[in-house]
Amino acid sequence: MKHRTSDSLQAGEGLSPAHSSCLRAGGKAKLCGKFFAKLSFKKADKKADKKAESINRWCCYTLGMVILALGLTLNTKTGLGVSPIVSVAYCVSQILDMNFGDMTFVLYALFVAAQFAIRGRKSHLYDLLQFPLSLVFSRVLNLFDAFIPYNSANHGFLANFLLLILAILCTGVGVSMTVNMRLVPNPGDGIVAAVAEKMGRDQGFAKNIFDVGCVTVTCIIGLACRGEVIGIGIGTLAAMVGVGRSIALVNHFFKTRMCRAAGLEQPA
Repeated sequence: MKHRTSDSLQAGEGLSPAHSSCLRAGGKAKLCGKFFAKLSFKKADKKADKKAESINRWCCYTLGMVILALGLTLNTKTGLGVSPIVSVAYCVSQILDMNFGDMTFVLYALFVAAQFAIRGRKSHLYDLLQFPLSLVFSRVLNLFDAFIPYNSANHGFLANFLLLILAILCTGVGVSMTVNMRLVPNPGDGIVAAVAEKMGRDQGFAKNIFDVGCVTVTCIIGLACRGEVIGIGIGTLAAMVGVGRSIALVNHFFKTRMCRAAGLEQPA
């Protein structure tokens, strides 16, 4: 009898309608509580994942900038010719006996101004962040220049050429890491993107055109001021071809992993 009564109570039989509704409401409340608890945990997990992805994104971007600065500095140390994008700054710094990093900052500032001139009303205010980025980047260039005591005159062609290969690889890795994170563009990449938009062509083509323009201006400045070409050599030509190939190589093996770690969807 007691067993039957207990079963009846569990089934809600023999109770008043008010008591039955209370039991049902209590059961629903427990289910709702469990549901919202799981939901809150999921939201917390997603928030933690987003924070981790944001940290990964900025770490990858910052490391990429450092590696890029290292690559550009090593390129100038080879004595075989500097990277096209900074060739004008290097040439002027040699003529005026000024700091290479400081001249790079001036050049990058001109690149940012040129982006606004090219895009006109289509310009974005966040592109102004390239100014402080250029300042920090040029300081990193100076640090590497000061703490890497390599003198190409004291080494043979083979050693300098091996250093050139390392410089090109570092430049490619740095460009890949910074561009893929889609944050503040390096002014050198930003001006190429603006030129590509203006021409209606892809960035690879615009990059080639811009590199040729930089090399041409560098040659003109050197010949006009010193009667010789300054900073242009086999290393410059190698960088024009090799950097693009090294970027493609890095993207082939690591772009998906980088973007996934940073929580970025790859463009189709």
